[in-house]
Amino acid sequence: MDGAAPGHDYRERGYSAPIPVMPQDEALGWRRRMEASEAAIGRPLTREERTKPHLLFGWAAELARHPAILDRVEPLIGPDILCWETVLFTKEPGGPEYISWHQDLTYWGLEPGDQVVTAWLALSPSTVESGCMRVVPGSHRLDLAPHRDTWNPDNLLSRGQEIAVEVRDGEWADIVLQPGEMSLHHVNIVHGSDRNRSDDRRIGFAARYFATAVRQKSPRRDSAFLVRGQDRHGHFDLEPEPAQDYSDAARARHAEYRRRRRELQAAL
Repeated sequence: MDGAAPGHDYRERGYSAPIPVMPQDEALGWRRRMEASEAAIGRPLTREERTKPHLLFGWAAELARHPAILDRVEPLIGPDILCWETVLFTKEPGGPEYISWHQDLTYWGLEPGDQVVTAWLALSPSTVESGCMRVVPGSHRLDLAPHRDTWNPDNLLSRGQEIAVEVRDGEWADIVLQPGEMSLHHVNIVHGSDRNRSDDRRIGFAARYFATAVRQKSPRRDSAFLVRGQDRHGHFDLEPEPAQDYSDAARARHAEYRRRRRELQAAL
């Protein structure tokens, strides 16, 4: 497809891919910055640290504001954009990590859903072998299906959520991306991914963007990161980016915002 105009496919199928947003060398540079952070810490990032990394690392906040990403998102939701969450979906080679079939909006509490979109950027090859994202085209038009929480430790979702509906072979499409390519997908689309059977890490940077007019259904106050334009509505507390990578202050702020998010979602 033409990466410059993702809107038609996104509205018809519930996703657009592949969308080229940066040269492969630049994407691999972002990967090196992530892995340099891991080297400085002395270990891979934990699952908790891979959620909202823009609160811990300046490079993650910078990537969430990348103009080439936001230029593709803006035609879908407008010029005033908040980022609700960033996530590093990292699967180690030969590891057990997977993502079950699910619909995002089921457990996010954001409304209206048509003003929310996820951008998923490949920082390493995302192939069938490495466990690329799979989507059920057109499923964004369906009502939200029942989900169950499995709490499977190998499931990269926070509660191991999975849709209580069978997805059969042949119903899904594989979203194969090379470093520097991304997909956009609707929050209602049924999607998931398999394990990484390749000999390299599969690294994706996902950012959940929405228009500043979006509200949180939970009675608890939510937060988000302003990445473009102005917030004229004030529905969310605005998150700061870290003054210094992985500092005590950044880690304390990250822990506080993550605690608030867990409490918020439990109240939905």
